[in-house]
Amino acid sequence: MLQPAAVPDGVALSPERVSAIQHSFNEDWKRLCETAARGQLAPVTDRRFSSPAWRDSQPHLFMAHAYLNTANAMRQLADSVEATPHVQQCIRFAVDQWIDATAPSNFLAFNPDAQRTLIESKGASLQAGITNMLDDMRRGRISQTDESGFHVGENLATTPGSVIFENRLIQLIQYAPTTPNVYTRPLLVVPPCINKFYILDLQAGNSFVRHAVEAGFTVFIVSWRNPLPSDTDGILQATWDDYLSEGVLEAIRVAGEVSGQKQINALGFCVGGTLLASALAVARARGDDPVASLTLLTTLLDFSNTGVLDVFIDETHVRMREQQLGAGGLLTAGELASTFSFLRPNELVWNYVVGNYLKGEKPQAFDLLYWNADSTNLPGPLFTWYLRNTYLENKLRRPDCLVSCGQSIDLGRLDMPSYIYGSRDDHIVPWQAAYASTEIVGGDARFVLGASGHIAGVVNPPAKKKRSHWLLDTPDAALPESADDWLASATEYPGSWWDDWTTWLASHAGRKKKASATQGSTAYPVIEPAPGRYVQVRAI
Repeated sequence: MLQPAAVPDGVALSPERVSAIQHSFNEDWKRLCETAARGQLAPVTDRRFSSPAWRDSQPHLFMAHAYLNTANAMRQLADSVEATPHVQQCIRFAVDQWIDATAPSNFLAFNPDAQRTLIESKGASLQAGITNMLDDMRRGRISQTDESGFHVGENLATTPGSVIFENRLIQLIQYAPTTPNVYTRPLLVVPPCINKFYILDLQAGNSFVRHAVEAGFTVFIVSWRNPLPSDTDGILQATWDDYLSEGVLEAIRVAGEVSGQKQINALGFCVGGTLLASALAVARARGDDPVASLTLLTTLLDFSNTGVLDVFIDETHVRMREQQLGAGGLLTAGELASTFSFLRPNELVWNYVVGNYLKGEKPQAFDLLYWNADSTNLPGPLFTWYLRNTYLENKLRRPDCLVSCGQSIDLGRLDMPSYIYGSRDDHIVPWQAAYASTEIVGGDARFVLGASGHIAGVVNPPAKKKRSHWLLDTPDAALPESADDWLASATEYPGSWWDDWTTWLASHAGRKKKASATQGSTAYPVIEPAPGRYVQVRAI
């Protein structure tokens, strides 16, 4: 896992504040013991301790209450540290990690659920748990889903299409139309290079790509190559500029040539949005204007608010990474996956420790978590440039502060209409940070806020009728400077934001024409069926 930034000397705790926390803890402990002595302990709402096994056992229920009281006191102590906000965040993160790891539910000796399962299964659960643990040790990661039922290209990433272009960094997929007529101007999707593209094409019922195709758009998508330590073609030395020039700008060029359009529409998701906006700024600096509209999904352009990821970023850590990987090599998929899992350890780590190992259960099959486990490696030079210039120094948002592909870039020159989406509970791209993009790009911006988190908020098909989204009822009005002011003026609507987006995109997609029966062109013939070879490569 990426290491949290070092905590410097000079932090302090007010003795008065410490004394107050100690007094409050002692009073809580006294009340807890008195309540337990009367046999009146109330069930706890924390889902780790809410099962009948915890409620029915007074000793275990007492243990759960004691743990939660202690955790509360420790968090109060962490929040009372007198230090810079960054140092306070690092301390709180470290304390939270320790608290979550030491929960009594994580240990067979203290977990009545696991003990009951052990007795009822006559020891079979323990044997299965050990088998699960050994299997995960061989994989090098904790299993979050039953992976046996998923196969990319068979029941994941199944929207019909063809690979029509490839180079050392990308394959470009063009999807087959499903409507007799399509909009003239196509859509290019740039997914994050730190994950595989099929998060946007999971299964038929939750595929963002299929939804766009069925709405009458000709869709292209970038499939980033997953570099391996054995690769010898220079990809281990690939830079940020390489990903802009050989990745995004090449995909834009090919999509435009195949469709016969001087301008296309483009969408970037997460880091893919940062790459897309940067590439378009390079194009604009060269005097090119290849994109008519821009969609950014949970994307950071302003890195002044990076949420919990900020705990990993300081000069010492970035310099260490530059020494390790700046000249070449790989940031491994395993390290990336572990880091992101420990941002939400109770949901993505410890509940699987309990279920898989203590209770001997197999996790349920879940397509999104299968994708989450199918991680990718990153070239070291790309990663270290991104780490320093965005997360550490936040240069991207400052006009002409960065030179990419030989051009001084300014995101404010991107004056095409933009659709900017944030997820309200996103812990990777806080929605307020996504909103900040509306002040950076130069064109008319429409901001939409979705419920849920970084992935679940985006992958929310209308047919499921789940979650909600927020919009301004006066879309042509100037956006407030403050994200909170925007939310105060917005209206919540039930269900997905996807239909709002397709309506907006249609207004920038030109007239309709008869759909082509084939993908590619004479200059770009079909190489192989979608989803292609690159997405099949597993990180090792």
